[in-house]
Amino acid sequence: MNRANLIIQAKTSIERGSKSFARASKLFSKQTRERAWLLYSWCRACDDLADGQDHGHGMSKVANPNKTIAAMRMMTARAHGGEHTGNPPFDAFGTVAQECQIPITFANDMIDGFALDAKGWRPETENDLFQYCYHVAGAVGCMMAIVMGVSAREQEVLDRACDLGLAFQLANIARDVAEDAEAGRCYLPKAWLTEAGIDPDHVMDNDHRDALIALINRLCDLAGDYEDSARVGASSLSFRSRWAVLAAAGIYGDIARAIKQSDGMSLEQRIFTSKGKKLGWIVKAFGQALFKKSGRDRIGLWTRTRIS
Repeated sequence: MNRANLIIQAKTSIERGSKSFARASKLFSKQTRERAWLLYSWCRACDDLADGQDHGHGMSKVANPNKTIAAMRMMTARAHGGEHTGNPPFDAFGTVAQECQIPITFANDMIDGFALDAKGWRPETENDLFQYCYHVAGAVGCMMAIVMGVSAREQEVLDRACDLGLAFQLANIARDVAEDAEAGRCYLPKAWLTEAGIDPDHVMDNDHRDALIALINRLCDLAGDYEDSARVGASSLSFRSRWAVLAAAGIYGDIARAIKQSDGMSLEQRIFTSKGKKLGWIVKAFGQALFKKSGRDRIGLWTRTRIS
């Protein structure tokens, strides 16, 4: 499949998999937008393979998860090396990786996150939680920064890009506590649960509902901290990329804010933000992008292990 057809397929994938990201991606320049779609296509395909789902919907049990992860890693390595795999999302990754010189380490780091899920891993500590968020989202943030023109040597900018991925994943975890519990998963650190008096094996027990809501709110607050840090990092990007990142940060950040304001309703129903609010962030982010934001340093925030 040639590049043009890979882009068409990738565009369809992002429109099905994430309306929020699809909308924000339209703010990029044409070249960056196409590359972002190509990267998303591969990320989405890996996620779907790992969780037995279709564009993020209908999670099902994967018959041989270790074999699936191994195949994912092999196809990613082949595509990164310039081979055509015959699998469009992986060929999409190969295309963007070759064009932007994306280090294979970031791709492997993301796949490592799926490997953790495959073995039924759960975080013991807050540090474990952040490490997991890095694998499944922070590494993607780093790759997206490179797609937007950031050098792999610009470690401080990549740290800020990682922060946006962490913010997104923390919001996802806060939103999906009930859904994850139904699937036998829990991403709330065991140390948090123990401190709150919640049995890690019975997170959804009604007797501890208020304590669980407090932990969900804690996740939302952390998501806000990392969103704020990422906004500072956006200053290093070109105007259109800065606009897109700030819009995505606001749109997705609203999910965490809505979860916290729902006072536990996220445990009963999936939290969404309205189309109007998403469009509002596109307008608001344009104004924010006109000014390069300076602000808080990263003291106190979790930091990934940097690739030398």
